[in-house]
Amino acid sequence: MPSYEEDLSEFERRNAQVLGISVDQVFSNEAWAKSMGGLSFPLLSDNWPYGYACAQYGVLRGEGRAERAIFVVDRQGILRYIDIHDVAEQPPTDKIMEALDKLR
Repeated sequence: MPSYEEDLSEFERRNAQVLGISVDQVFSNEAWAKSMGGLSFPLLSDNWPYGYACAQYGVLRGEGRAERAIFVVDRQGILRYIDIHDVAEQPPTDKIMEALDKLR
């Protein structure tokens, strides 16, 4: 998330809205964001019903955690890019920007 904060101007230049989503509760998300100095984009809670959005996107693990995943959704709601990474890996921002550039 901090790297997306650093690249926020590049997302904005491409008319993209960055959203974070976590299966954690709102207060946990708020504390986590605060510990990093805050975020300029929304961090959503997928906690009730637990992990529903993550399950719909196929990234909810059996133990109740979500994969690290990036989805680019166009204005019509169509998924145009999917990148699922191990939680310990940082997804490549350049690939996300390429996907956004293709939407223009």
